[in-house]
Amino acid sequence: MTTFQLLSLLASIAALFGWISSRWLRLPITIGTMLLTVACSLGLMGIGAYAPGLHLWAVSLVRQIDFESLILHGMLGLLLFAGAFLLDLELLAREKLPVAVLSIFGTLLSTVMISVIMRWALAAIGIPTTWLECFFFGALISPTDPIAVLEMLRRVGVPKNVQAQLAGESLFNDGVGAVVFLALLDASRGVMPAPSHIVIELLLKVGGGLALGVLAAWIISHLMRLVHAYQVEILLTLALALGGYALADTWQLSAPLEAVAAGIALRRFNLSHPPELIAHESVDGFWEVIDEVQNAILFVLLGLEVLAIPIHRLSLQSGLAAVVVVTCVRLAVVALILGSIRLVQHQFRSSILALSWGGLRGGLSIALALAVPVGEGRSWILTATYVVVVFSIVIQGGSMDLFLHHFSHPEVERK
Repeated sequence: MTTFQLLSLLASIAALFGWISSRWLRLPITIGTMLLTVACSLGLMGIGAYAPGLHLWAVSLVRQIDFESLILHGMLGLLLFAGAFLLDLELLAREKLPVAVLSIFGTLLSTVMISVIMRWALAAIGIPTTWLECFFFGALISPTDPIAVLEMLRRVGVPKNVQAQLAGESLFNDGVGAVVFLALLDASRGVMPAPSHIVIELLLKVGGGLALGVLAAWIISHLMRLVHAYQVEILLTLALALGGYALADTWQLSAPLEAVAAGIALRRFNLSHPPELIAHESVDGFWEVIDEVQNAILFVLLGLEVLAIPIHRLSLQSGLAAVVVVTCVRLAVVALILGSIRLVQHQFRSSILALSWGGLRGGLSIALALAVPVGEGRSWILTATYVVVVFSIVIQGGSMDLFLHHFSHPEVERK
């Protein structure tokens, strides 16, 4: 199947399942789309004994998709840019301290805690592991997924301050998680970087990515105000989202953080120009549509991925154990960090339960899991990651509104 045919099939599945979700199931489109895709994938696996040709065709189709490249080096740049560009900058500025602490220290602490507890939990159920395998899993599952989180925030009435904290954390913690994950990849190849090297690498990749994003956004913003055609302005933003991400990737900087910085900076620079010089409504509308369409296709991809994952009893047990460990560690880390912030800022308001339950995992974690070298516990890591992602998107994301209704803290700002 050609690339064009494959993209056409994915778009058609997303459209059909989105229609069914909206018309009959009355579910959020992304959740309904993913559930229907997972159900169809499991159905194909179930009838494999009766129609092996159909099952093999579906598996070969899924294996043609390079999930790692498609997400990490394709869709991610556009999705991160759109999410950052559409953020409420005023709210984000007000919540900069919790966003920074959760993104950096929260991600590192979560990585260590998940790795240690998973090593113990997997040993208890009879799955032999190494410390490197567990740290691979801890590093790829600790960052909250910006795509899943931002999609959830758009359809759920999350309080504004918690919304800014969740969105900001999910957009910025990927750079930290990616650097840790790459350091572990070097370790798996026999190159053990020193802690100082990891810190320097983190600063260079993060700082370089942020600086590139801001500089590119400044150039594009000034070009946008010199034309009076919204089509050209949209093309310029596309060039920034795609070209900036590709350039950061080529220069081995943090491409996710470049996309986030570019989106936020472009919004900030555009707001400083007279409104009549920038076609704000047309540009915003374009990126909202791009965001929604890509999310629908991404959730179809996540549903299809079950066909490419080795599933057996022990791997499913590792997935269930991972759900419990990741959920509990998220709660503990958020409680510790928010408690520490309250010691510094007595007027600080947030919700431990809302931040914990809203820290979703998504396609980014699966893309990183697919990058784990063969033989480094890849089988259980893939299955555990997939189970956590499905639980996160369907159960946590799907119940967030109900969760907030029953457990929201009275101090949480609702304006």
